[in-house]
Amino acid sequence: MKITLPVLLLGGLLHLGLRTQAQPTLATGGQKPMAAAEWIDESTGHRIVRLSGLSGENESFYFHNNPFLKKTGREGDKMVYYHKTSQGKQLYVVNLKTRQSEPLTRAFDTVSGEIVAPKRREVFYQTGDSVYATHVDTKKTRLIFVFPADFKATITTLNADETLLGGAWATDEEKEITKKYPAKSDFFDRIYEAKLPRTLFTVNVQNGQLDKIFTDKAWLNHVQFSPTNPQLLMFCHEGPWHKVDRIWTIDIKSKDVKLVHKRTIDMEIAGHEFFSPDGKTIWYDQQLPRGETFYVTGTDLKNGYERKCQLERNEWSVHYTISPSQRLFAGDGGDETSVAKAPDGKWIYLLRPQGLKFTAEKLVNMKKHDYDLEPNVHFSPDEKWIIFRANFEGKSQIYAVEVAKATM
Repeated sequence: MKITLPVLLLGGLLHLGLRTQAQPTLATGGQKPMAAAEWIDESTGHRIVRLSGLSGENESFYFHNNPFLKKTGREGDKMVYYHKTSQGKQLYVVNLKTRQSEPLTRAFDTVSGEIVAPKRREVFYQTGDSVYATHVDTKKTRLIFVFPADFKATITTLNADETLLGGAWATDEEKEITKKYPAKSDFFDRIYEAKLPRTLFTVNVQNGQLDKIFTDKAWLNHVQFSPTNPQLLMFCHEGPWHKVDRIWTIDIKSKDVKLVHKRTIDMEIAGHEFFSPDGKTIWYDQQLPRGETFYVTGTDLKNGYERKCQLERNEWSVHYTISPSQRLFAGDGGDETSVAKAPDGKWIYLLRPQGLKFTAEKLVNMKKHDYDLEPNVHFSPDEKWIIFRANFEGKSQIYAVEVAKATM
């Protein structure tokens, strides 16, 4: 089917990298809504731009899911995101040069998957049992796959040559636990303790072939393909992080399974893992032990060497990300109830590796943000902006903060 929807302009016609008039200096989240669509954060001196409109709620992608497509011709780079209203949830795309947004799909009661294929210029997503792909430029939509009655699963990733989708299947018993105990604090330990089987799978995007590649009596989760090796799939053993050796990889052809990092002390945790852009390293939040000493650690997949960069307690973040050039990191901070128990951790951070430690720069004051919504930071393709979601204006919206400090 082909979906034709009207273009919606959600912002002004300004390039993210240009400024035509002085922006006000404001306390971020000090007004609901803010008095302007862009402003200078009075706490940090960095410029913030709202990329989404105030209608409905808007959310950027999960931190390790690439939302970007390179520009074609004179157009700007594009970013895919979710737009939610009373009519449902749908995918939108915003041009980062003009800030013009338009709907990519119709609204669905439920939609997930959020996978951008930059070579195909398609976005893969799932609604119910059906997986679709919509072309970002033509809006042409095709049905990829319908999960059979005996294998209801969810897609979460796409391999490097854009031929295979991947994900994990869960038992009906596990789904009942989640249904009965919808709060994460209620279902998390129950699912871990149940030791129910999960199965990793792939789906061919051209012919819809389903292949079940690995099953274990463990909570297999956080499934991500390597950005460069189409055969390498990363997954985790979900559960309380201090009880699991969490991070694993599997070669989908040889079925060779490897543990990426083995815990070495009691109460050590490692998680929220993600690939480096070149696919050579898996980075993760490491604490030695939990809640005391904080690192972003990377394991070299070729030789197993681990590089640690230490952070202060207040600099710990729910999620971290790395820039396309791999020279910079960013973190989305955390509130006082998070694992770090940071008294002043509600900031978007730019993190510069300096030997064995990070030098952290505060970019956005997030004191008015409710961290029940994870900000999920992304570097823009040109590395000049960090994009995140926040609710400090009252509803979830998408913002970009300029890495360079504003000139007053």
